[in-house]
Amino acid sequence: MKLIPWLLLTSFLSACGGSSGGSNNSPNNGSTPNSIKAFDSNASIGKALELFLFSSSGNVTNPQWSQTSGSPVTFLTPNTKGIAFTPTSAGTYSFSVTFTNQGGNSQTLNHEIIVDDSTSKISARLGHVVAESNKVSLRTHLDDNLSNEDITWTQTSGPNVEFSGDDSDTNTAIFFNAPKVNTDTIITFEVTATSNGDSYQDTVAVLVENKDDIAENDLFGNRLADVFAYNNNSPYKDKLADCVYSNKLRTSGDGICRLNELPLIAHDTQTPSVEDIMDRVVVSHHWMGDRFKDFIENYDVHGDFKNMLRATTAIVISYDIRPSFYWAATGAIYLDADNFWLTPDERDTLNEAPDYRADFGKELQFSMPWRYVRDNDYLSTYITEDTRISRTPEDGLYRLVSLMYHELAHANDFFPKSSWFSLNRNQKIYATIPEPIQSDLLQVSYPLNGVEMKALAEVRFDGKEATDTQKSYLPEDITQFFSSETAPQFYNYSSTREDYAMLFDGFMMKARYGIDRDVAITNQPTGNNVSLEDYIVNWGQRGRISESSIKPRVEFVIPRVLPEFTEFNEILANLPSPIAMTPNTSWIDNLDISPSSAPKSLARQQVSALTKKDATKRPIKEFTHHFIERPIPKQ
Repeated sequence: MKLIPWLLLTSFLSACGGSSGGSNNSPNNGSTPNSIKAFDSNASIGKALELFLFSSSGNVTNPQWSQTSGSPVTFLTPNTKGIAFTPTSAGTYSFSVTFTNQGGNSQTLNHEIIVDDSTSKISARLGHVVAESNKVSLRTHLDDNLSNEDITWTQTSGPNVEFSGDDSDTNTAIFFNAPKVNTDTIITFEVTATSNGDSYQDTVAVLVENKDDIAENDLFGNRLADVFAYNNNSPYKDKLADCVYSNKLRTSGDGICRLNELPLIAHDTQTPSVEDIMDRVVVSHHWMGDRFKDFIENYDVHGDFKNMLRATTAIVISYDIRPSFYWAATGAIYLDADNFWLTPDERDTLNEAPDYRADFGKELQFSMPWRYVRDNDYLSTYITEDTRISRTPEDGLYRLVSLMYHELAHANDFFPKSSWFSLNRNQKIYATIPEPIQSDLLQVSYPLNGVEMKALAEVRFDGKEATDTQKSYLPEDITQFFSSETAPQFYNYSSTREDYAMLFDGFMMKARYGIDRDVAITNQPTGNNVSLEDYIVNWGQRGRISESSIKPRVEFVIPRVLPEFTEFNEILANLPSPIAMTPNTSWIDNLDISPSSAPKSLARQQVSALTKKDATKRPIKEFTHHFIERPIPKQ
């Protein structure tokens, strides 16, 4: 991918297909008049378009967009200063936005776009509104007949931004942090694709909002997206976002909420309903709450998640959360919205910047891939970012199920059921954590040893620089270190808390859904054309959670996290023995190691295709744990 230095234009691109007008377009107390800024000037079928409510002062609030004419289009941010959509047919499209201006009066602006009957071969996605210093990702989609080998991105207006990375597999995405601005500012980019001597261009714009500076004692320490309570009638609507996902939270003073302001769900009810849960949901986009509600209503078949959510204060789902985590500082779980999208339009609203840990441990000579399987089959249908198709809730269901078990194990580690009604609710949430923490007790009763594995986990998961000795370790050395240990996965060594949660989620996936977790020790292939066939197994197991040395550790964890699961002992005692992988064969060839006559799913068919040498995406996605631990602030 070519990244071209930015070129500052002297003015914004003019509105296309008509001028910005409205029922009240008068100057705003002497400042530049409020207006709609529109992009592009060559609207065509299949090309994403953006409209922004723009005020030089930035003092406009409560925007509400609506489409007033034309073939219906989808935009998922009707309550922000910007919308983006993709027309599917030619014609005239009209939109209006109603808002409160600086003077406190209601104002409405209208805008019309004329879409011609040509079909665009390139579309840059997706223009949106972002807070200064927050993360931004932009992606271009090309016609199937075009090559993505020669793509150029050029910044064409606004304060200079620095691209922090690209999509090295497809050359179609850029990532950057929004610049700091003194007032609302639009920045624009042009992407050019050259194929067979022909060039195709598109423009995409981002509205950067001015925000107050982040305080030195800000709880999060980085810019957060604006979020809101999913349920308008939630009794915690006015406190929810400010208590769990806001740059107003401080590590000192009165900046962190107390349990009497935002209690655990258990403090309100021991048998939470779906609505009780949804009263605690915070989102950056309303569709995310819709998807989470569907999950709790239709896929919590055992009631596990409702029970485990009692130990939380809130559920936060936002486009800028990656990876997912639980945080005892707020008592909330934070979920990557990539787990919930169903349509390409929903996926467009997400920031897809890669997990910052993706390159940790690249200097090591081994890898430890893992996956969830059942009937010799993958359980998730993988859809690349460059593919614009919808998916069903079932396509990513078990990835979400395992994530929920994991994050809620953390919540119930810090706030187990036995402590709920002895907590001092006048204290800051993290100041009420009962001692000792359950995962610390696990290490006393059933310590996780493995000095070498713990040190290697610091390299792989925390980014610590590897020593020369660690760089020299071969897969057979790691097999000697790990195979006789009492951890089911490499990630268990990343921390005491993660060890506890990994034991829980691995067992629950097997006990509730008959799903096994594979783990292997392989080489670490290098180069630009790596596939699943290139990972050669030195040692591996399916269902390692049932190792006799690991079972006592599982037995310690389950009743502390989910005491309602009273039959777990019988299930644990009757788990089948682990299945050994075949050494000196590939990771993908070791998929068929269990007795099974089940037909292969779409997910498995995709994996078969991904064994080709030009398939590089799935190994990266598959081997990265999609959660992380955040430390508790010092009191």
